[in-house]
Amino acid sequence: MAIRPICIMGDPVLHAVASPVGEITDEIRTLIADMYETMDAAPGVGLAAPQVGVGLRIYTYSYEDDEGQPWRGEIINPELFMTPAEPGDPDEDEESEGCLSVPGERFPLRRSDRVRVSGIDLEGKPVMIDVTGWRARIMQHEFDHLNGVLYIDRLHDSDWKTVQKIAKKRGWGRPGQSWTPGIDGHES
Repeated sequence: MAIRPICIMGDPVLHAVASPVGEITDEIRTLIADMYETMDAAPGVGLAAPQVGVGLRIYTYSYEDDEGQPWRGEIINPELFMTPAEPGDPDEDEESEGCLSVPGERFPLRRSDRVRVSGIDLEGKPVMIDVTGWRARIMQHEFDHLNGVLYIDRLHDSDWKTVQKIAKKRGWGRPGQSWTPGIDGHES
């Protein structure tokens, strides 16, 4: 296994729709193992294949709830269904999220509180996940990556403008920008 560099917001792979996985091969298994290692080293609660430069419809997730219960897995070729998000502005304390592809920044974003995701796991077995709260947020965030959408693309205008200023200052707008967990010192 190897930790893979994480693409930063200006990389074209992050803005393209990922391709479906046709067959679960040894290369796919290695990719997913590497994604877990990269996600854990970052540290992050989710990682989509486009974030490590691979335009395939795969993401991993890992989250520990308030009771310390672990929740971890991967989804290949996911489909996402969600209830509509509650109208209104997001709560900055309760609804802020970050992204490993926008390291060190967090912004408030309103998301649906309930989702259902279906797909397959690494063994090719069907997966069906019904979740609420932060787990639902993780599923939506990672699913967006597979459709070329970063969470910053969904922000209100003032926060979006702030992100653009930060990106310009840090040089994130160029293709090929990345950071490597455990080496570059970024955190989400």
